[in-house]
Amino acid sequence: MIVLFNEGKEEMVDRLGLKGASLSTMASLGLPVPPGFILPNDICIDYFRDKKLSQQVVDELKEKIRWLEGETGYGFGDAERPLLVSVRSGAPVPMPGMMDTILNLGLNTKTVAGLAERGGEWFAYDCFRRFIQNFGEIVFGVDRAYFERILDDMKNEVGADSVEKLDIKELKMVALFFRGAVKRWGAREMPDDVMEQLILAIEAVFRSWENTRAVEYRNLYRIPHDLGTSVTIETMVYGNLGNGSAVGLATTRDPTTGEKRLSGEYLMNAQGDDILSGARRPRYVRELKDEFPEIYPAFVDACDLLEKHYRDAQEIEFTVENRHLYLLQTRQASRTVSSAIKIAVDMVNEGLITREEAIQRIKPETLDQILHRYIDPKTQVRSIARGITASPGAASGRVVFDHAMAEQFQQSGEGAILVKVETTTEDVKGLAAVQGILTARGGKTSHAAVVARGMGKPCVTGCEAVTVEIDKKIMNIGDLAIREGDLITIDGSTGRVFLGIVPMRKGTISPEFRELLSWTDAVRSLKVRANVDTPGEAKLARDFGAEGIGLCRTEQMLMAPDRLPIVRAMIMAESEEERGEHLQKLSEIQKQDFIEILEAMKGFPVTFRLLDPPLHEFMPTLDSQLMELAVMRSQGIKGEEMENKEMLVRRIRSLREANPMMGLRGCRLGILFPDIIEMQVEAIMEASCALAGSGVEVFPEILIPFVGHVNEVCRVRATIDKTAMKVMEGRGIKVAYSVGALIEIPRAALTAGDIAREVDFFSFGTNDLTQTTFGFSRDDAESKFLYNYIDKKILTDDPFDTIDED
Repeated sequence: MIVLFNEGKEEMVDRLGLKGASLSTMASLGLPVPPGFILPNDICIDYFRDKKLSQQVVDELKEKIRWLEGETGYGFGDAERPLLVSVRSGAPVPMPGMMDTILNLGLNTKTVAGLAERGGEWFAYDCFRRFIQNFGEIVFGVDRAYFERILDDMKNEVGADSVEKLDIKELKMVALFFRGAVKRWGAREMPDDVMEQLILAIEAVFRSWENTRAVEYRNLYRIPHDLGTSVTIETMVYGNLGNGSAVGLATTRDPTTGEKRLSGEYLMNAQGDDILSGARRPRYVRELKDEFPEIYPAFVDACDLLEKHYRDAQEIEFTVENRHLYLLQTRQASRTVSSAIKIAVDMVNEGLITREEAIQRIKPETLDQILHRYIDPKTQVRSIARGITASPGAASGRVVFDHAMAEQFQQSGEGAILVKVETTTEDVKGLAAVQGILTARGGKTSHAAVVARGMGKPCVTGCEAVTVEIDKKIMNIGDLAIREGDLITIDGSTGRVFLGIVPMRKGTISPEFRELLSWTDAVRSLKVRANVDTPGEAKLARDFGAEGIGLCRTEQMLMAPDRLPIVRAMIMAESEEERGEHLQKLSEIQKQDFIEILEAMKGFPVTFRLLDPPLHEFMPTLDSQLMELAVMRSQGIKGEEMENKEMLVRRIRSLREANPMMGLRGCRLGILFPDIIEMQVEAIMEASCALAGSGVEVFPEILIPFVGHVNEVCRVRATIDKTAMKVMEGRGIKVAYSVGALIEIPRAALTAGDIAREVDFFSFGTNDLTQTTFGFSRDDAESKFLYNYIDKKILTDDPFDTIDED
């Protein structure tokens, strides 16, 4: 059941996980991988069923440990030459940092002396205290704060500003106190039996599949919950064995720009969790050439080999132990969307992948990140601090220090910037709720940077000018104290931080993106139209390649300040003649709008939806008018002014509905007031005939909204056809127009066969269709209970975001 690295295969990723499959691949390529083996995810699934490892797995585990002892020349639990291992999770899909890892396993009060023979006492006890904390947190659930308090107390007592400043006696005391913390807060002794350590660690890493952050991450990225995780057991190699050792994370191409150059960071004399936490300022990976000239060429060759093998940019974890290179993992490199596009296009041009593969590598839902906002270069504003450019784009928001406050601002419709000393995997919920992230520590490969790039959010890390007082909810930059709720702006593309809101501009499309889109045009069968309400939007839509307009909401054009009084006068009209005068004015206004929209979309279809909202949306609110009426009465105002105000109040009251979203709107409005339909159709056809007469190709489509019965469609279509024929005969020009029905009521969907006989096309109003099928108010559900439904797994997705296939 347990698989050695040299037995695994790349295609076994579903069973071995990404980490296990990558280690097996690197071993098969002859790269320097520390020996180890993998417990596949089916053992994880069995563990959740049986609540323990089976005896068969335990027996095989002992057998594989004996094999590992033979490979390395070290003994598991041997006091003189101890074998130490790492226990790492490995899901079959990317879940960076969401599950647990335990390092330095195999240390106890006896084996620590043997490790000291290998690297010195300080090194050995530093590993020992790390292991006790790591094991205590993950296996026994001891709060990290207890360990941090012990360490801080020791540093304060001796006047040290870092762990590195503690002497060996003080470090031994820390390890002793850590063991005491495990006994007190974990309710049991740290086990000295190394096989017991291993079994407990494996079970704990399996359990981390179900920890809160992992579950929330899977919910966020719609990853199935039944996959389970594999566990890799790998011989420990040490980047903290002095000045000849290092640990790092490299990417074969720049994850921010996509440029073909080795990127990443490393730390001298450190372990892997040091670089991920961002607690120390790392060096750039290119400096390895000067630091380790004897291994740098082999490292570059290995990176190049892995990129060519996987035919994709790779992120490679590596350790240098006493000037010997070891590769610990390779995986698909995290990257921004603009970087992903450049990498995909470049790899096509380099002959590594096909155009079709390049298209498939870009996730459609992430493409909006291409249009990241950036600070307006004309803005003359000084930054208050500067950090590392971790994830591009600019964002403004209110300062928050935890996910609870981030979610509170999100629900109120305000953006937030999460400020932390350093983020951890516990912060994933907060990261999802904010516009951007700012950390005092970290680099381009710290947790905050990696997660922010994946989410497409601006991030600035390693901003050393920032100090955070979590208990007081304050961030300090020099003498400047910024409190929770204050506004700041961050620029992830330059690393700058600004006080308040700074003017921004929208992003632009790169040449690589245009090239990629040209490739998609060559293979796609789907056409894309835009939703627009104004001529300016129509021009912009064509610039972005829209092949027509799928929805032009004609009522939005009438909301402009110079048009609203005419609409209100039309609604207030007491006779058909008076209403007709106002409709004629609106017809001229709409005709000019329609001319400009059709001209912008010449050669492509434009779907004009007839007037849809309830009439009361065009009127002032009843409360405001009653208040004004009361004031007028108190002032003794009489005559025509008072009569007009009273008439307006009566009209608003007559239009008021208990449930306006299901009231007098859509086709119902046109049936009650057919002259409104006539006005709009006349404007559409006049505009179409005017353009067609001057040689412009037009394809107007007239959409009947909110239909529920075929008889409604028949009545409205008769009015449309009659009006269209009248305009075309009067102009002496024939225009090919079509008439469609907007399906947004369940009854219309269920009787679609009848409706289809009376129209030329359907359009689907998915918001209203979702609202009326589920009985959810689209304006209230998300803020009141919908996210709670998703958290409790009553629904897997927001129904307003996805098609309900069931």
